Amino acid sequence: MMMSTASSTPYPTRGQNKMSAVNRAPWIWTGLWVTVMAVAVMTRPLLPVDETRYLSVAWEMWLSGDYLVPHLNGETYSHKPPLLFWLINLGWGVFGVNEWWPRLVAPGFGLASLFLTARLARELWPQSSEESDAEPIAAIAPLMLFGGLFWVFFTTLTMFDMMLAAFTLLGLIGTVRAWRHGGCGGLLLLGVGIGFGVLTKGPAILLHTLPVALAAPWWGPRVSGGLSKTWDGRKGLWLWYAGVFAAVIIGAGIGLAWAIPAGMAGGEAYRDAIFWGQSAGRIVSSFAHSRSWWWYGAVVPGMALPWLIWPPVLRVLWRALRGWRKQLESGEIRFCLAWFVPALVVFSVISGKQPHYLLPELPALALIAARLLTVGGNAVQIKSLDPFAPGLLAVILGALLVGLDQLSLPLPWLDLVAAGWGGVLIVAGLALMASGRLTLTGQISALAAGSAVMAVVGHLAMQPALRAVYDLKPLALKLAAWQRDGVPLANFSKYHGQYNFLGRLEKPIAQVGMYNPDTEKYIEAHPDAKIIAYPDNVPTKAAPVALYRFRSRFIAVWDAAVVARIPEITQR
Repeated sequence: MMMSTASSTPYPTRGQNKMSAVNRAPWIWTGLWVTVMAVAVMTRPLLPVDETRYLSVAWEMWLSGDYLVPHLNGETYSHKPPLLFWLINLGWGVFGVNEWWPRLVAPGFGLASLFLTARLARELWPQSSEESDAEPIAAIAPLMLFGGLFWVFFTTLTMFDMMLAAFTLLGLIGTVRAWRHGGCGGLLLLGVGIGFGVLTKGPAILLHTLPVALAAPWWGPRVSGGLSKTWDGRKGLWLWYAGVFAAVIIGAGIGLAWAIPAGMAGGEAYRDAIFWGQSAGRIVSSFAHSRSWWWYGAVVPGMALPWLIWPPVLRVLWRALRGWRKQLESGEIRFCLAWFVPALVVFSVISGKQPHYLLPELPALALIAARLLTVGGNAVQIKSLDPFAPGLLAVILGALLVGLDQLSLPLPWLDLVAAGWGGVLIVAGLALMASGRLTLTGQISALAAGSAVMAVVGHLAMQPALRAVYDLKPLALKLAAWQRDGVPLANFSKYHGQYNFLGRLEKPIAQVGMYNPDTEKYIEAHPDAKIIAYPDNVPTKAAPVALYRFRSRFIAVWDAAVVARIPEITQR
């Protein structure tokens, strides 16, 4: 078979309906999102401790009818603002209390982020759709964003960062509109993005939006179309910064509209926590968690898979690095760098690090890659062997999954993984290898589909293991039955609310052990209580009334009378 070294017509022309790719792309990424989410909701239990905790906060909000001050296990919950919990309760008000609606809220913002990325691309490169031989960046960037393995897996989780990414994109769309067109509309949109970002995850939204707005004189004059005459000259620059300040005030006003009454209603400790703990206090305390400054440098390349091993991206990156001065002549590239670099630097300096902290910056990388792949009208040449490396990665992962039982990994639940699903991954990898004759958008769509297949296979393969060692619902239902019968419940360690929603508990679970110096008094006062503990091994000194596997450990429930007689059984 003859190999074509380059596609002669990698992009549609005017006569070939050049807008068809833009029209098809939203259907592709939406269809992939729906597929991944359907499999995730049907196969994966709510994961402790984060997902179960957030749904328990929403559940207590529903039970109490207090939508101002969130609570967890009967105590005020100051770690996160209430927007996610409000949206969950809004859906419960329409559909009734269920598990599927909360699992769609945060991922829904992930889907919205794809459309907002496309909108931001059109704001930054409005002329791209008029170029006869350029694949619109608005079609490519969202596909590359969704096709990143980290994004496609994380988008299934009930977490705050996808929501934060969506509001970051909303604010940055407003920033570009304000710079291009003047007026108050764009700055108002920036303020709304900041405000709802504050209600999502506190003042962290400023790190994702404010550096771009402040750096407008650096990137703005070089974007296509330049700047609005409103901001021209020194006086205009002062007006711009005054407008940005006003947008921040609008955002702060949206956040304070909740925080002030909530602080008054929640008491002094809660007030101090949401005004200090959600801002400077969280940054200061994060220095206690040791991760090296270079940690993100090691993590980000993995977050960029499979694109980092796709040759067209490697070719354009090499070309961009060699001509970096020319690349910096682009205001749009400067915009994306002003978005990504400050967040990377700040999060690198702060020792408390998590990969998902950079999720709001991943659209910037997708936009840069899409622009480099389509720059100059001719862009990168697509070769028939380009999909080989990503396809090979899928084949290798599939083969490792199939041969999982032959690996010596220290996981006690390894035998529960449905390794046969690795065959699907192998077939998908071979299909990717055979997609070399597709156009640029075709290959990108195929790679995004390949990442979606990896997410689907991952959920299907892990379903038996997750159900066996991560699903707390059977225990939560047993706890609920005891609670309905009037049996007191206590947790022998720090309690994260992981049973409250799953069991629809209507009363708090007491904390005993190291978090309660009066444990003995509690057991004396509640001799009929059930004590939940987390031993490392199967208990041998006394038989628990219930025993469940949990990760690499166990969850055991004992009668309080047994714990009073043999207190060491609750120890690890």
